[in-house]
Amino acid sequence: MTYEWGYSGGPPLAVSPIGPVTEVVDYALTEMPAEKIMLGQNLYGYDWTLPFIPGGEYARALSPQQAISVARENNVAIQYSEQSQAPFFFYTDTDGAEHEVWFEDGRSIQAKFDLIKRYRLRGISYWKLGLSFPQNWLLLDDQFEIRKRR
Repeated sequence: MTYEWGYSGGPPLAVSPIGPVTEVVDYALTEMPAEKIMLGQNLYGYDWTLPFIPGGEYARALSPQQAISVARENNVAIQYSEQSQAPFFFYTDTDGAEHEVWFEDGRSIQAKFDLIKRYRLRGISYWKLGLSFPQNWLLLDDQFEIRKRR
């Protein structure tokens, strides 16, 4: 599992920042061969109400497409963390509450695909299928041979 650094009950962070994801893969490779490793990947992001208060309100999960819609509806720019290789943005809702949103996009998923190729991992497995993230499926189909196992 290489996600949930940013999680619904914790402070705002990228859900699967590339640095910690790479560290997990590096460790896994000391325990087993690359051809047995499937990178676990989230297909969602989180919308945190600020300020974050430990034990307080949980962040709302949302699909990458929902995140883009929230940014558009609130007329805010989506930023990109080069360090985390993940998109994020801030907005203020109609009640005046500030929010911080981290999610996945084509750039962030490409960073994970590059990691899979660099380490020659077996593949990728997803958590939360069914959430709208069309960029993922286009990139996946373009760069990998997809085999479904039953």
